Amino acid sequence: MKPRFPQNVFLFGRYSYLRRFQHSQRRTLSSFINNIRSSRRNFSSLGGGTGGGGTGDSKGNAFLLPGATVATILMLGALHGRRLYEDKKIEEKRERGIELEFHQDVKASFLGILPLRSISRAWGSLTSVEIPVWMRPFVYKAWSRAFHSNLEEAALPLEEYASLRDFFVRSLKEGCRPIDPDPRCLVSPVDGTVMRFGELKESRGMIEQVKGHSYSVPALLGTNSLLPTVPEGKGESGEEEAVGDKGDKSWLRVSLASPKLRESISASPMKGLYYCVIYLKPGDYHRFHSPADWNALVRRHFAGRLFPVNERATRTIKNLYVENERVVLEGIWKQGFMALAAVGATNIGSIELFIEPELRTNKPKKKLFPTEPPEERVYDPQGQGVKLEKGKEVGVFNMGSTVVLVFQAPTANSPDGSSSSSDYRFCVKQGDKVRVGQALGRWKEE
Repeated sequence: MKPRFPQNVFLFGRYSYLRRFQHSQRRTLSSFINNIRSSRRNFSSLGGGTGGGGTGDSKGNAFLLPGATVATILMLGALHGRRLYEDKKIEEKRERGIELEFHQDVKASFLGILPLRSISRAWGSLTSVEIPVWMRPFVYKAWSRAFHSNLEEAALPLEEYASLRDFFVRSLKEGCRPIDPDPRCLVSPVDGTVMRFGELKESRGMIEQVKGHSYSVPALLGTNSLLPTVPEGKGESGEEEAVGDKGDKSWLRVSLASPKLRESISASPMKGLYYCVIYLKPGDYHRFHSPADWNALVRRHFAGRLFPVNERATRTIKNLYVENERVVLEGIWKQGFMALAAVGATNIGSIELFIEPELRTNKPKKKLFPTEPPEERVYDPQGQGVKLEKGKEVGVFNMGSTVVLVFQAPTANSPDGSSSSSDYRFCVKQGDKVRVGQALGRWKEE
């Protein structure tokens, strides 16, 4: 006969088990909260870390989850969703053969009244917050998946990038960007997408921003630009000798205050004026390099707006690159005039130059009158400016942006309009993805 127990015994056993389980859960939760509180006190006592691109003194804490990190993750998700939606719409139009045209919309007008400079500074502060060491690989891998970054090229382990900003401006492993050794080519200064390129038929030419709207090159580079002011052509024999026989140094020893330098550029024989616009997406490598061996003579900083510079913005905002904050480097290379314009954008208020570390962009309380002249600095320590070697790092964006190149290159157009084998020819197409060191165009010596 089986023994029988009262049902109350089983109920009491279950009740005792539940009480013990709840008690243990409360102890675990209390311990977790205490760990978080102690971690925050420790983080505050350390001053939040250095954010200098290395490991710093803080090793992170397994229970530390700053509000800034949560906000950053949410921002990454929102940006990724928006990018996917816009890319899908644009791709559908291209598949149907529709060429996108300029059309100003309500969103573009709304952006004009937003404090985008302040927003960009706030984003810069947010991305400078140190991330716990244990969380860094997860955050950076999420970013790379969202924006197609190649983490294998990073020069340091992911744990050594203390903040998102340090990760954005990371350098690459040696040899990741081989530089085309051909002396008769101009290489891409950035990783990005070719938006526009071509030849400026007149010295004061226009660059097409998008079908239906163009902007002025002198407005982009500044009214004091060294941009050639007359159409190129064959000069007199004396002028050709002055430019060609004295070598590169004779170009650079002329003071910028003297009109002789401008005359030399304009008198350069057989030179055409070309341009190339390259857009850097948020997931691209953010440093920009020298496209050739050249001497930077002057730097101009235009404190403008900080509109976005993505494909949608180019179709909806007039004079986008002229309106935005930018840093322009001008000088001379062996073929004549050279200018590199680094254009800022929303969340990319900071543009840094390695040749001028003290330069600060997107400064607060900066007046933004349309007639305000740019801040200008002449690089002329010994009459030759600053020498920039082909492929060497020049500066960095804190996120994706745009670079505009304007340069002289060989041309031998005959009176009937036919071209010669010595003409400069682009070897890229619109929409091509290019990388630092890849040839943008070549010419041949006759």
